Amino acid sequence: MATDKELSDFLENVERRAFKQAVYAVRKDESALDIVQDAMIKLAEKYGDKPAAELPMLFQRILQTTILDYFRREKVRNTWVSLFSGLGPSGDEHEDFDILESYEAEQGTAAAESSADQVERQQMLALIENEVQKLPARQREAFLMRYWQDMDVAETAEAMGCSEGSVKTHCSRATHALAEALQAKGIKL
Repeated sequence: MATDKELSDFLENVERRAFKQAVYAVRKDESALDIVQDAMIKLAEKYGDKPAAELPMLFQRILQTTILDYFRREKVRNTWVSLFSGLGPSGDEHEDFDILESYEAEQGTAAAESSADQVERQQMLALIENEVQKLPARQREAFLMRYWQDMDVAETAEAMGCSEGSVKTHCSRATHALAEALQAKGIKL
């Protein structure tokens, strides 16, 4: 059984990566935050009594299910919104909020980088993120679980509900597509 500290530490360590994974899937920061929070709450409420070693697999499955639930709800919501779209104005007051800004190192600390290094790193990450977003959904999912979440092939296959061979194929195709796209933009690997 995982202790409260183990569960808390796990959730703290997985939060940022889960957010990125959700953003890649739904392409909306606010929705991604909601999805990650829902997945964390479900894990804590329903599976907090499981051993700490099982938490990563359980969380990935919960996160993927929560993302699918989001798309199902959006489909229904969009049907009704399109029917009643003329009834009121729409707008989002917090459109410019970026959760990743809260994770940046404070100025003057050892973790802080020079402005030039930060700009170069941000540009490189933006290029990589754009190319990752262009991958087909299953390739992107396998790639993120294997290389972003550090899951092994068996864990990824179980979380995705497919064979280990499929995971290897998806990852191979994703890495080749990313390498070609980045090399075409002048990035040496």
